[in-house]
Amino acid sequence: MQPIRQAADDFLSKRRIAVTGVSRTNGGHGSNTVYNRLRERGYDVVPVNPNADKIEGDPCYPDLESIPDGVEAVVIGTRPELAYPTMCECASLGIEHVWLHRGPGPGSTSDRAAAYGRDHGIRVINGGCPLMFGPTADFAHKCMRPILTLTRAVPRSV
Repeated sequence: MQPIRQAADDFLSKRRIAVTGVSRTNGGHGSNTVYNRLRERGYDVVPVNPNADKIEGDPCYPDLESIPDGVEAVVIGTRPELAYPTMCECASLGIEHVWLHRGPGPGSTSDRAAAYGRDHGIRVINGGCPLMFGPTADFAHKCMRPILTLTRAVPRSV
């Protein structure tokens, strides 16, 4: 087991990250917030949505396999029932770092997807948000982290 802070640092040390579930309409959707913040912080971030060709002017891809030159890590920000097939795709592509996003609600977490990923050598963070840690954090996310850690929406270790 690895403490969440160390796992988050490992994840955020990757520079090319895909974010699944990015919506065509920004509207405060969690995946869009993660996508925009990573982009603002200088990450090479790639949106994934099977129903969009562009997100905020950037090329968008229908799945992870379609991304030219691949990615180092993935934030899964879709409905929980889509997390498992996405995790399977990550395993088949050799992606070694996956974050299943979760804020105050159920988010994208999936015990089944997390177990599959771990069984296939993927470092999985099953809960919380990358914006709660390191260079992507803001004041609001830093405040949410201890509360959501108490409620177990943010894991203490992975």
